[in-house]
Amino acid sequence: MELYHNNMAVCSQRVRLVLRAKDLHPIEHHLDLRAGDALRPEYLALNPNGVVPTLVDHGRPIIESSVICEYLDDAYPEVPLRPAGALDRAEMRLWTMLPDTGLHQACGILSSAVAFRYQTLALPKEEVERQLAARPDPKVREFLRMLIERGVEAPIFAPNVLAYDAILGRMERALAGRPWLAGQDYSLAEAALLPYVQRLDHLQLSDVFLSHRPAVMDWFRRGSARANYAGISDYLDDKYLVLMAEKGREAKSAVAAIIAA
Repeated sequence: MELYHNNMAVCSQRVRLVLRAKDLHPIEHHLDLRAGDALRPEYLALNPNGVVPTLVDHGRPIIESSVICEYLDDAYPEVPLRPAGALDRAEMRLWTMLPDTGLHQACGILSSAVAFRYQTLALPKEEVERQLAARPDPKVREFLRMLIERGVEAPIFAPNVLAYDAILGRMERALAGRPWLAGQDYSLAEAALLPYVQRLDHLQLSDVFLSHRPAVMDWFRRGSARANYAGISDYLDDKYLVLMAEKGREAKSAVAAIIAA
């Protein structure tokens, strides 16, 4: 088994949480996304979307983090991460769908507008254009250019902050009467969503989004205390943490104003 991933990418974190929960330790290939590793021809042959992660098991590549997590629970069921009951399992899938139906985009826009744009702005203009041109999806290119140039003032920023906030509100309501999102047991729902709550903490925005959501805060505390959380904590990159913390503090008032309005 091999894993192509990035240390700080939330989709890679999702898969590593599942791998650690199942005590699986693939050969790891870290991709430097800023250097364009995910857009190199040899990687595109495995993952034509040019994103991380990609899992290779028994010689076959599996892409898309939600699919990879489901695959791992199918192929390695000794430590199950899906509820036993059909209704709870259906609810789990509703939670695991959220990144693919808007949360991941909201996280990417929040992270880029607040912090990561400054990494790009430090590059020569021709290198910025080269990196944008290498993006296969024209919608992604448009979003990235807008975020690089305008940051939190980009018109797509506020709607995605509100989308992020709405999902956290939904989580708060669900957790009011249960320990985990899909019932009594930690599941793929936690692996799907814990990295997105962790990102708010790294951006110093937890108090803006979570101070009035005690159930989510308790859920995050318990989830991050589990042994498999090493799938996130063992891979943290200090230079990213410093950047996110500094720029997140600068943007906090703007984000708070969007939510308050």
